[in-house]
Amino acid sequence: MKKVFAFIFGLMALSVPASAEMLSYLIEERVTEEFGFELPVGGEFDIRLVNVSDAEAVVVPDFWYDKNTGQFIANVVMEDGLKTRVTGLATLTVPVPVPVRKLMPDEIVTEADLQVVPLPHNRVGGFVLTTMNDIVGMEVKRVLTRGRPVMKQSVTPPIIVDRGDRVEIVYTKGRMNLSAPGKAIGSAAKGEEVRIVNVVSNKTVVAIATEEGKVEIMN
Repeated sequence: MKKVFAFIFGLMALSVPASAEMLSYLIEERVTEEFGFELPVGGEFDIRLVNVSDAEAVVVPDFWYDKNTGQFIANVVMEDGLKTRVTGLATLTVPVPVPVRKLMPDEIVTEADLQVVPLPHNRVGGFVLTTMNDIVGMEVKRVLTRGRPVMKQSVTPPIIVDRGDRVEIVYTKGRMNLSAPGKAIGSAAKGEEVRIVNVVSNKTVVAIATEEGKVEIMN
């Protein structure tokens, strides 16, 4: 089958005539069936057709598809009753946020720094961040290139409590709300644990960094 695909695509150039809209829809239905539950959230298909008749397609009774290459062969029944063979590409794409500019280490990523674009699914590996919420507000660790997917290891939650910072220690239990001055002896991003010295009692406690200059002792 792969040799057949290679032969066909070696002889023909891809084109998408206006009359191919219905056929593209039918091909997309068949490709979607091929993926079934494996189709990723937001996944769509970019359909490119070859040797399309001017007649409108009615049904696709036979269909062969290679998920690795996106190439397909389809037997198609046209509105005039004739059967024809159509080949082409059905590339699975998924929406992925990518930088609109080069971002340098220590920068904090904002929503304005990103745009969502469709990318071929086979280019989106397991380490690619696929939602805006995964990236916005993160601190850049490694240079982010314009238009390229953001890898998990390239960003990190920003540090909001740094070693040596003066912080407010908050303790809440029921209606009781206490606070005391403290000094961080470690660093932490939001939601992370950090060791703090209570400068009044001179005792060390473990607290959660909640915002810049504030930590909370959990019950």
